[in-house]
Amino acid sequence: MTDNEGSITTEVKDHIFLIGLNRPEKLNGYTPTMATQLVDAMTELDTNDEFWVGFYSLMVTISQLVLTCQNGQTECLQMTDSYRSEFPLDPMALGRACRKPIITAVKGITYTFGIELALAGDIIIAADNCRFSQLEPARGIHATGGATFRFVERGGWGNAMYHLLTCDEFDAEEAYRIGLVQEIVPAGSELTRALDFAARICEMAPLAVQETKASSKRWIDEGFKATVNAMGSVQSKLLASDDAKEGVASLLNEDQLNLKADKSPIWNHIFLATPNRPNQLAAEFCAGWHLFSCLPLERRSEHGSGF
Repeated sequence: MTDNEGSITTEVKDHIFLIGLNRPEKLNGYTPTMATQLVDAMTELDTNDEFWVGFYSLMVTISQLVLTCQNGQTECLQMTDSYRSEFPLDPMALGRACRKPIITAVKGITYTFGIELALAGDIIIAADNCRFSQLEPARGIHATGGATFRFVERGGWGNAMYHLLTCDEFDAEEAYRIGLVQEIVPAGSELTRALDFAARICEMAPLAVQETKASSKRWIDEGFKATVNAMGSVQSKLLASDDAKEGVASLLNEDQLNLKADKSPIWNHIFLATPNRPNQLAAEFCAGWHLFSCLPLERRSEHGSGF
């Protein structure tokens, strides 16, 4: 590998797996070498139980894969298709996506691939000096890393077409207005804020977090009925997990949770306790919801919606 091909860096901070782009002399322009290394890093994040949250650091990311290949656009387009089919996990979440939540920090010029990689994750923290643009149509091609539908998914049709069809440059405030980014922070503080947010997620039950994400993605991919019908069976597995047992015990005893990933399948869990609801009642409420949620969708109407 030559120096100008760049690399992907990784670092572990507690249960957070940090991934960064390392090609500063080209403003972190993306290359085929970096694409392969990113697949490896994302696979490690997805399969290692010690990693609960993924963290992208995208600082000045200007190029999309098809625009940085030295041997011609066609070869790079073919390479893009081949690495998606060759590897089991796709960092752009166009094939099998990472199960773990991914927080992305962006700063400065964030064009084309940088936007698409960020949108393939879950939450984006943007520095106030960000400049965004999806440039592909100005180069005679269209975005192939997810921008054409994720702009629509997050920002709505009109906002998506407003930016995708003109290849205009827009700032962090506009990205926030249309829902592409979730927070704007002063430049220089984006890494700290994103890491703090990742650490906050790590305080939750890790496998429950993963399956909360999976449930939301199922709704996008498969629709309402498939999502609701999947809840009962996985909730049963959840209640057999160590985290769920500790959650119930802490709810009844008003203890602080000490959640961890265990080997039991675990999905999403909600324990409801308010000043006006005794903890015992809250636990009974949860048990009732568990029984109700195990019913097939078509039978739930028989029991009403009072749960």
